[in-house]
Amino acid sequence: MSTTRLRERRGATGLLGPARPRPAHSRPARVRPARHGFLLLGGVQMTLIFTLASLAVPLPRIGAEFRLDRAELILLSAAYGLTFAGLLLLGGRLADRSGGRRVLTAGLLVFGAASALAPLAPGYGTLLAARFGQGAGAALVAPAAMALLRTLYPEPAAYGRAMATWGGLSVLGATAGNLLSGVVAAATSWRGTFAVPIAVTATALLLSPRLLPATPPGRGRALDLPGALLATAGITLASYGLVLTDAHPWASAPVLVPLLAGLVLLAAFGAVERRTADPLLPPGFLRDGRRALGLAAIGLTAAGTATVFVLLSLALQQQRGWSALLTSAAFVPFAVALLGSGRLAGPLIGRYGPGRVTAAGLGTAAAGLGLLAATGFDTSVPYAYGLLPGLVLLPAGGALSFAGAAVLATDGVPAHHAGLAGGVLNTAMELGPTVLFAALLTLGGDAVSLAAAAVLFTALASATALTTRIH
Repeated sequence: MSTTRLRERRGATGLLGPARPRPAHSRPARVRPARHGFLLLGGVQMTLIFTLASLAVPLPRIGAEFRLDRAELILLSAAYGLTFAGLLLLGGRLADRSGGRRVLTAGLLVFGAASALAPLAPGYGTLLAARFGQGAGAALVAPAAMALLRTLYPEPAAYGRAMATWGGLSVLGATAGNLLSGVVAAATSWRGTFAVPIAVTATALLLSPRLLPATPPGRGRALDLPGALLATAGITLASYGLVLTDAHPWASAPVLVPLLAGLVLLAAFGAVERRTADPLLPPGFLRDGRRALGLAAIGLTAAGTATVFVLLSLALQQQRGWSALLTSAAFVPFAVALLGSGRLAGPLIGRYGPGRVTAAGLGTAAAGLGLLAATGFDTSVPYAYGLLPGLVLLPAGGALSFAGAAVLATDGVPAHHAGLAGGVLNTAMELGPTVLFAALLTLGGDAVSLAAAAVLFTALASATALTTRIH
């Protein structure tokens, strides 16, 4: 999307203004501005990522209550993300084929039912099944929400401005999950963290018929079941193998067997897609250089943010002896910087273009990661000097990177592939932390891991800036 098109206003009142002109015969009281639907969908998207991160801080309490070993804790932590990432491409195709609102409703029902089951879990097996169910529902909801977003904002300029805001919602949801889970767990128990997804799901099911347009099913679109099965199994198995590197060596059977099996299935998926008339993921979809850079930036930014939360949360509690509540409070400046930068992202993209904003965000985040690597794990350095600067620069850059990258990743996507775009974007956001975190852990210490992440951010910022100049 060019900077000129992003600057167009076409009657929209601000970033989330009405996407379509009001018909002359309609009565103002019955018109639902697009921003109302955006707020509903945005709240749902934030909740999906909030739920992904919400067990990170109270996980030790769950382990103590159910007497879980390390492997069981790892699987419980990863269960939501495994089904979420594995089913997203299928969810995107279903949204394009069956209609966004219909798939959104189905996904919300699955997500809500699993969220209601989780706090009632009498043991590990029930809670694990509930987390798998939440991920399956989220995989339907996330791409359907993006398909509906395209319906709310059919004009390219308005859609670009909406995506600039949408891009920051996921990292905001992850931040809220890490912050609030510690507070809720300290005040009540880990079961209380599921109140948010239950409440948001009920609200969305109630309001979606009033605020979201009914979208007709896509005509003539096959489901591509072989591709869906291969993609789901391949992504899930490969991700599971990477997750287990936290507890087992890379060369061990628990890691190699699912990882290699997943890679083989993904290779088969690529071969099948090239021979399918209506593939689940058209091969040409990822050939656009700007889209590929946008997806890479989304995955890398999600990975950097998640890595910092995990490593610093453990360091603050284990090395400095901080409580879960105090650890959550340490990330409050992170959330403030994220909100402030997110508000600036849309206007900056409108003025300078998504490529330049993405590059600037990645560079700023790299500086934050570098500072955290240098002083964040030194217990002799006070919080104000050792942690705070990095905890401000990283989210400030991350919000800009997410917003700009979301525009790059969805630029030029036709309306009938809006669900596919949502599935691919969310897949990049889910796989990024899994792949990078597993790779960084092999490098040694926490500081070395963050320093390596800073190098990756800098390299991608340079590539994005170069591509922006060429275009």
